[in-house]
This record gives sequence, structure tokens and C-alpha cells, in this order.
Amino acid sequence: MSLKIKHKKLKVTGIDNPEKQKKAFWDTINNPNKVSNNLLNDNDFNEIVLEDGKTVFLIHVPKARLELRPVYINNDLYKGSFKRNHEGDYHCTKEEISSMMRDAYIHSYDSKILEQYDLSCLNAESVKTYKRYHEVYRPNHPWLKLDNDSYLTMIGAAAISKDTGKAHPTLAGILMFSEEPTITRISSDYFLDYRENLDPEHIRWTDRIQSSSGEWSGNVFDFLMSVSRKIVADFKVPFKLNGMVRVDNTPLHDAAREALVNCLANADYFGRCGIVIKKNRDSIVYENPGSIRVGKNQMMQGGISDPRNKTIMKMFNLLGFGEKAGSGFPLIKQACIESGLPVPTIEENIEFDRTIVIIKLGSDIDKKISTSGNSSGNSSGNSSGNEKYQNEMIRKENIIKYISKKGETTTKDIASILGLSQVRVRYILNKLCEEGIIIPIGSDKNRRYKLK
Repeated sequence: MSLKIKHKKLKVTGIDNPEKQKKAFWDTINNPNKVSNNLLNDNDFNEIVLEDGKTVFLIHVPKARLELRPVYINNDLYKGSFKRNHEGDYHCTKEEISSMMRDAYIHSYDSKILEQYDLSCLNAESVKTYKRYHEVYRPNHPWLKLDNDSYLTMIGAAAISKDTGKAHPTLAGILMFSEEPTITRISSDYFLDYRENLDPEHIRWTDRIQSSSGEWSGNVFDFLMSVSRKIVADFKVPFKLNGMVRVDNTPLHDAAREALVNCLANADYFGRCGIVIKKNRDSIVYENPGSIRVGKNQMMQGGISDPRNKTIMKMFNLLGFGEKAGSGFPLIKQACIESGLPVPTIEENIEFDRTIVIIKLGSDIDKKISTSGNSSGNSSGNSSGNEKYQNEMIRKENIIKYISKKGETTTKDIASILGLSQVRVRYILNKLCEEGIIIPIGSDKNRRYKLK
């Protein structure tokens, strides 16, 4: 209102009749038929008189809160919504407007009840595996004693409809535990992709997991469990004991998994291009659709947790993911610093509405990972035979603890919980039987084990 561009330069023209213009401005911005929500207060409007007597208005436009977005003009949601991209203002696309409206939902959008589905659409094996992990992490949790429908309701995967009086899956429940064909009927853009390329001679990748492959369920929970193991599989771990138990994690393990959890919990599952995790020799890249809800600066600073999918994050927390104090980007940053790595970077792609977090590993990653976390505890790396023996003893101890908690269990259950192959578990179980610690029950096909 007080500047003009002349010969590619800004020229101060000043405001004619500033009091009249000021009143007209406030009348317009407070008119809901002109502006859907007025974000300004008196402190955002500054009237400045220059030395030559010209008056200019300096107006600060604050970022709108999530529940007020999108802010649009002329009472037209789709034609009146704009976004700033570099130096220009552009119309928001329908997809961008829909994304803002989901973020403005009074409750977490993933808590929405999907009454057109019943609980039979959830993958029973995924739910069973989730509950087993929950039991291992919190064996005395009161929800574990509930029947299946009640358990799903308590963790947020289901809810009771006021209209039908029956339990139906929530959006979070569908995303976490259903199968890809069901999920894509709700969100056609849903896609999970893990790409691993550790060999520079490979043009594409050395390993890949896609939700659309048809080889597994394609849901968020099974993706989390598979990728959380693969993403740290080649991270070297220093030999370190806490008492008689080996510590299998380094700070970098925690950082890589924390970044994965944040990516899945903050994704807009209706956004374009899906979730893409890329593990390269020198970096791990986490990409998810959806902007940063708290803003980039606040995300880097930490202290405020506002995940886009609060119900999914709750289900992660129940398994111990993302639950540590100081979790989020500050934990990832600190872990990288402790491992001698560069500070991770955060990028926002405005055009495609995507958030990208990059952990830079560096060329000497093996050395950095193998030495991280060595500041305390007993360590010894000069005897591979001794380390293998210690590993075997720890696995035996963990299997005995699990059987003690369960009473009776199977090879398959133990392998799933401890992340070992069934062949390896069967070998250890046979050794424990020979030592008289456990006894087998039943035939080979249905064999279970319990403490003697």
C-alpha cells in the first residue's frame, strides 16, 4: 500500500490519508465475507512516518494456528486460498487445502471412526504380533488381559460408534493393522517404500520393501518392525555389558529408529508420493508427505510434541518407540553428535508438501558406529570366540525369560519376538532341552515349550 516497483526498483510512495486507509484495512480484515479468519492484532500493524514525511504501513502476518487453516478470502475456500512460495503467492491446490483441513480436525484425524468397516478387516497376525511385543515390553499392563475387541479399543485401533453401538476400526487401526488393498480404498495415495542401496555398483537398490508388493500385509506396523531392523542391521555394536547382559544398541541405533518413528507418526497418509525411506552407504533419508506441524525451527529445538497421527504415536509408545524423554529431533541430533557425525538436516519441500530428514553417515561410518557408546561399561573386542559365546548365553537367557513369562510358547513366537530365525531358535531350544532347563510338549508340528 506504500511501495511501487519502478524500473525493477522499489519506490516509497507513502500512504494518502493514512487514518482513512487504516480504518478501511481493519474493516476489511475483520469482515468474514472478505477474510475467513483475522490473524492480526494491534501489535502486528505499525504505522511509520519517514523523514520526508511519507507514511508507510508495516504489517506482520503471523502463521495461522492449525485449527484456523486454511485462511481464505472472498468467502471462497478453493479460489481464495493462497500460499507464499519464495517471492510469489500461488493458489493452493485442492490436495493442499484438504491436507490443511485434516490438520484442523478438532481431534487427531487418525482417531476418526470408519463405520463402513468392522474389525474383521484388520490383519489378525499383525494384531497378534503387536500384542506379543506389547506383552514383552510391559508384561503387567492391564490392557493385556482384555478380550481382543476391548484391547483394540483401548490402544486406539477401534472405537465404539454412537450410531451402531458396535466397535469399528479407527483410521489409525486400519493404517496400523489392515492390509494394503483395504488401506488404499480409503487413501489411494497410501504408499510405504524402503529402499536400500549399499553397493554403489547397483544402479537401483540392494533391498526393497514396498507396501504394494502383495508379499506382506503392507500396513504401517509391519513396515515399522521390518524397517526398524533393516535400517540398523549393519551398524557395528561395540562389545559392552550392563552387568551380565550385553547392550545391543548404540545412540545411533536409537537415532535411526527414532527418525523412522517420527516419519511414520507425522506423515499425512492422504498426501502424494507416500513415505520413502532410503538407506545409502553415506546417509539415511526419511521422506514423508505433510508439512511440519510445529514448524521447522520448533522441531529442531524440541520440547513441543504435536504428531499428526497421535493415535498411531500412542500405539508406538506402548511398544517403547518414541517414548524416551527428549525424544524427537533433539535425540536424533545428540546421537549423531555423540557418534562423531554431522548434525542431521531437515528440509521442507513446499511444492510437494513433504518433510525430509537426512542422517549423514559419512564414509568412515563403520569406524564411527563401532566406537560410539564406549564411554562406560566393560568392553572387549579381541576375541570373536568369546563374543559369540556371550551372544549365545544372552539369547538363552532371553528365551528362558520369555518362556517364564508366557508359561508355554512356540518356536515361531520366540523367533518373532527376539528377531531371530526359527532355525536358530530351534537350535537353542534343543540345547536347553538337553540341559534339562525346558521340556517340549506335543508333536513336531504343534510343539510348545515350557520350563521344567
